[in-house]
Amino acid sequence: MKIAITAQGPEISDLVDPRFGRAAYILIVDSETLAVEAFDNSENVQAFQGSGINAASLVSEKGAEVLLTGYCGPKAFKVVNAGGVKVVNDVTGNVKSAIISFMAGGMEFSDSANAESHW
Repeated sequence: MKIAITAQGPEISDLVDPRFGRAAYILIVDSETLAVEAFDNSENVQAFQGSGINAASLVSEKGAEVLLTGYCGPKAFKVVNAGGVKVVNDVTGNVKSAIISFMAGGMEFSDSANAESHW
């Protein structure tokens, strides 16, 4: 399974970035091998608007089935869900431990956004 996760850096040992659209990096992690594909999200960090929608499109295009993040706004949440990606909000800690916790069943999917627009 491909899992998208927001991160403060490009490595699996980096901390989860609490922001979705304006996260420093979006990592796509293979849940079986823990292989990481890192995407620099600096273009969206500086965007005046649309950062969440652009990040959501990237996650969907890369074939992720799940998104782990801290906070996801309503527009991004809608785009991610439309792409068939399930969202887990309020994720903290480092990327690797978050992936392991998710795979062990320690997290629940969210049914709505947990942040306002332009958070």
